Amino acid sequence: MIVGAGGGADMNARGAMGRYGETLAARRLTGAGMTVLERNWRCGRTGEIDIVARDGDVLVVCEVKTRRGGAFEHPMAAVTPDKAERLRRLAERWIQTHGGAPPGGVRIDLVGVLLPQRGAPVVEHARGVA
Repeated sequence: MIVGAGGGADMNARGAMGRYGETLAARRLTGAGMTVLERNWRCGRTGEIDIVARDGDVLVVCEVKTRRGGAFEHPMAAVTPDKAERLRRLAERWIQTHGGAPPGGVRIDLVGVLLPQRGAPVVEHARGVA
């Protein structure tokens, strides 16, 4: 069943797809030696950080974008300048609420997850995108 834009079954399916993509992204990051500190950290109306991780002494704020195969926009193209600025502000807020900046600074990464009609998901990790 598909309900009109903005709610119902369509939103549930997108939410489930997004959560699945975030799980795959967290696995990719931990497989690369990072430690996932938090997932889906919310900061009031400012927004949400999909994944907060530590890569050595660097704090990593990670945006995850998941798309179905054949979708118009590739997931790696989804971070606009406005989104990058919002991620920087969210990173600052996370640092303020968690005791200050780490010695290695902060990096903003993007994990794009492409879910093809057939076959395994394609997970791409780009470091330092913003």
